[in-house]
Order: sequence, then C-alpha cells, then structure tokens
Amino acid sequence: MRRSIDDYPFTENDLPAGADDVTLVSWAVAISDDYDDTVPRVVLTVEEVGQAGAGLVAHFDPDHARRLRAALRDALREIGEDPGT
Repeated sequence: MRRSIDDYPFTENDLPAGADDVTLVSWAVAISDDYDDTVPRVVLTVEEVGQAGAGLVAHFDPDHARRLRAALRDALREIGEDPGT
C-alpha cells in the first residue's frame, strides 16, 4: 500500500529576499508498507524542483515520525510562531 498525504514544490515566491544561492526543492509525505515486514511507515521525499527521482527518501517508523514532528513544532516555537496542532 502506498498513499500520498501532501506535497509542495517551492517556487521563487517562497524564498526570502537575498536567498540567491538557495535551491528550489519539493517535499512530499506519503505512507507505505511496501517492505518485507509490512509495517506501515511515513515516507518523506525531498528533491530539487525539476529533478524528480533524484532526491532523498526517508522512511520513518512511528517513533521517528513523531520525533520529526516534535522538532518541527519546537522550531516553530523557537521563531515565535504558533506550532498549531
């Protein structure tokens, strides 16, 4: 089973002023249990816009997915943003 959850390809409008050396990337989150152990995992793909298939893919078990979620929440708080739900 594979199921796409969300994805976002960055555009020039997403970059802050002065970010001339930043690479436009896209990210995608999915779930998959296409492994020998059939345990579902959260899959995060990050790749350069226009370079489909040449990016990095991380396969997170539930504990690692929660750790990433907590890190993103903490980073948002650190910059004074509401981390949401």
